[in-house]
Amino acid sequence: MATWNLGLRFLLELMGLISVGWWGWVVVDSWPRYLLAPGLPLLLAILWGVFNVREDPSRSGKAPVPVPGPMRLLLECILLGGGAVALGFAWSLWASVTFGAVLVFHYIASWKRVLWLLR
Repeated sequence: MATWNLGLRFLLELMGLISVGWWGWVVVDSWPRYLLAPGLPLLLAILWGVFNVREDPSRSGKAPVPVPGPMRLLLECILLGGGAVALGFAWSLWASVTFGAVLVFHYIASWKRVLWLLR
């Protein structure tokens, strides 16, 4: 994967975590917001870092919990897509659509990795 695309992926990961935390803060008006805002991004970051495909060239190659490629791709789409949806609820539809479009662009630019994961 190209360096610029790895950087874009990192920014998408950060924005997804921030969006989910923001959503956890905005949707709840009482005390659970203090658990949701930091807890959801932390849980998602743990899932993101633990479940990997062995020998993934876009990561360290190490997999604490190895999963098949299609499972990892599904996890990525759920977590990053969930960030886009959360952004829509927490802020605006325009922000959500923009995040989603950049996410789709990233996966199109990463088509070799996507095919590798699907094999």
